[in-house]
Amino acid sequence: MSGDTVTSDGGREHPCLVDGPASALATVILAHGAGAGMDSDFLHAFACGLAAHGLRVVRFDFPYMVESRRTGKNRPPDRMAVLRQAWLDVLAANRTRTLFIGGKSMGGRIASLIADDQQVAGLICLGYPFHPPGRPERARVEHLLALSTPTLIVQGERDPFGSAAEVRDYPLSSRIRVHWLPDGDHSFRPRAASGLTQEANWRQAIDAVAGFVATVQQQ
Repeated sequence: MSGDTVTSDGGREHPCLVDGPASALATVILAHGAGAGMDSDFLHAFACGLAAHGLRVVRFDFPYMVESRRTGKNRPPDRMAVLRQAWLDVLAANRTRTLFIGGKSMGGRIASLIADDQQVAGLICLGYPFHPPGRPERARVEHLLALSTPTLIVQGERDPFGSAAEVRDYPLSSRIRVHWLPDGDHSFRPRAASGLTQEANWRQAIDAVAGFVATVQQQ
């Protein structure tokens, strides 16, 4: 793993972590969720796991997370325009490679909003926030109905942001495939009574993402 910094035309810096071989044929850029940064246990596990599959993985922090680290105080996520621009800055710095973009929860959602316009090879959402917990009537799926980018959504079966029972009724684009993790929550953790483990679900998810990338590259 190595550290890097992407600097936008406006001078804003986006710290990054890079895993995997520099010679990889594809790069996967992953953004963090609302509450934890690029070095969360979740993203660290996925970055290392995908790197072991021969992929180059770039993680980055949104501006509000950079400021939170600097001040030691929790901050709410940036406005949508700022989150989108951060994504575009990091994409611009990696344009020479075959790109897959995505991330955990909010990070994956923002990636899904720019994927078609940026003509990336594929989109990977790890726990997509289909709706706020307990508010299924506030679905965040309108742009997913006509998405043209090949997309993999990895989702826990009992995710409060969109469970298997709820999501299977959405008329999602035919370009979207959803991989369900047994008894998983928003971080893919199953209940102890299920006899399953979070580590097993993470391994299954990493293998699904690596397989998706390989399939898209072969098309």
